[in-house]
Amino acid sequence: MRLDLLSALNAARDRREAAILVTRLGDGSQRLVQRAGLSAGDPLFEELERRFRSGSSGQVTDPSGEAHFLTVSVPAPRLVVIGAVHISQALLPMAEIAGFDVTIIDPRTAFASEDRFPARVLRADWPEDVLQAAPLDPYTAVAAVTHDPKIDDFPLMAALNAGCFYVGALGSRKTHARRVERFQAAGLSEDQIGRIRAPIGLAIGAASPAEIAVAVLGEVIGALRLAVARDRT
Repeated sequence: MRLDLLSALNAARDRREAAILVTRLGDGSQRLVQRAGLSAGDPLFEELERRFRSGSSGQVTDPSGEAHFLTVSVPAPRLVVIGAVHISQALLPMAEIAGFDVTIIDPRTAFASEDRFPARVLRADWPEDVLQAAPLDPYTAVAAVTHDPKIDDFPLMAALNAGCFYVGALGSRKTHARRVERFQAAGLSEDQIGRIRAPIGLAIGAASPAEIAVAVLGEVIGALRLAVARDRT
């Protein structure tokens, strides 16, 4: 690999940005495609889009019959939980076992204590401040579970604007209806607001915090993997 391509790839990884190294097998020439810079005019556009979603490398052929190998580099999936509540305590270990890099954010020190959560995942501060240092991206899921608009609204809007692959919020249908009104007043589109999973979690009749955590994690994994599965059919 050329040094300039390697440097660009490493920089993209540091910024949690997806990139694909395209190697033309006929002559070994290479180029680096970053997701943010993917053009609809690229002869491999559809295949590159699919690979950005799946994260899988492999050989492809472009419309002219030229063979290429795609080496895909995508960030590890991240789960940001807004609210250091009982659901979050159950969700954290399960999500980590499933391979997610988890962050718990809550400015309420009564909940956000190291007695309840490991320091490595806990951010006892307002989401606005935490997300400024670690912005959301398309490989991140956001689950808001505080019931408090002062805490939940900003990260939910930030998640929609960042194109996070999953955005979910705890609360009743009435609570969500009021949330929709606030988000409309803030200028979010109907398509964006329609991406919010609310009430949060799969409809499995979950009642306890642990069961709700299972429902949330199942829904997050479904959002991450089902689009890829549809691509393969």
